Amino acid sequence: MDQDSPLIVTLKLDAVSFERLDGLRRMHFPPERNFLSAHVTLFHALPGSELAKIRSHLEQISASTPILNLAFPRVRMLGRGVAIEVVSPGLQALHDRLAACFNAWLTPQDRQGVRPHVTIQNKVSVQEARELHDALAPEWKMPPGQAAGLLLWEYKGGPWLGIEEFSFAGV
Repeated sequence: MDQDSPLIVTLKLDAVSFERLDGLRRMHFPPERNFLSAHVTLFHALPGSELAKIRSHLEQISASTPILNLAFPRVRMLGRGVAIEVVSPGLQALHDRLAACFNAWLTPQDRQGVRPHVTIQNKVSVQEARELHDALAPEWKMPPGQAAGLLLWEYKGGPWLGIEEFSFAGV
C-alpha cells in the first residue's frame, strides 16, 4: 500500500445486483476506459496515510450497521454518461456516520454528500449518453438488492486495488 495513494470506499453489492449492473457496465462503458467493475462509491479520495484510522472506523461502523436493502429505481443521465440510481433508507445515515469520522480528510467532492448510483457509461458524447438513457429508461426494471458491507480500495491511477472488506452486522 502506497501511503500517497488515495483510498476509496464503496458498498458491497449482492451477487445478483452486481452481475446485472456489471454486465451493463461492460456492455456500455468505453472498453479503453473501463478499469473497474460496477460499484457504488461512498467516498472518492481519503488519504492513504490515514489507512489505520480509516480501517478502524470502517470496522466499527460496519459491525453496527444492518444489511441495507437497495432499490434501483431509474436510469439517470450524467451528461456524458449514464448511471443507475441506488436508493436505500439506511444509506444516507451510514454515509453521515462515516463522513463524521472522516470529516478532517474529506475532499470538496466528498463533502457534497452522496447521490448513490452505479455508472454504466461515462466519457462518451452527450448524444451517445442520451441514446443509451432513452433506450433503457422507458422499460427499466431491476429487482431490489442488498448491500452487505463496505469495500476499501487503493486508487492506482486508473485501476483500483482491493484492500479489505468490512461486513455489516449479521453477515
